[in-house]
Amino acid sequence: MALHRDIFWVGRQWAVTGAGIQAVDQRLRGVLDIAIARLWDDDLVCSRRAKPGVNAADFDKALTVARERFPQTPEPDPILAHLEALGVVEAPVVSLVVPAMKLSAEGRLARFLPQWRIRR
Repeated sequence: MALHRDIFWVGRQWAVTGAGIQAVDQRLRGVLDIAIARLWDDDLVCSRRAKPGVNAADFDKALTVARERFPQTPEPDPILAHLEALGVVEAPVVSLVVPAMKLSAEGRLARFLPQWRIRR
């Protein structure tokens, strides 16, 4: 797997990219890569660090940079969620306004799209 196009930090063996932590050596084909969603999974991080041939200092630096770049999202408070379910605390009202028009032409040829005009 090639490195993601957004590269934030590059070390000797590891890089922090828009996909998370990726090995610079492309012969590994993404086997040791860590996605953004799994950066805070300590079991996965420890298993990757324990692999033979991993430069631990470079991996720790990449992990530090990645965790600063992609902070952990806070988990919802279970007590607050329970109170909202009981109706004691009101949940914010979500607007049900539907967009008037959505145009999409991705993956289709322009000559086969229906034509439309705006009348004045």
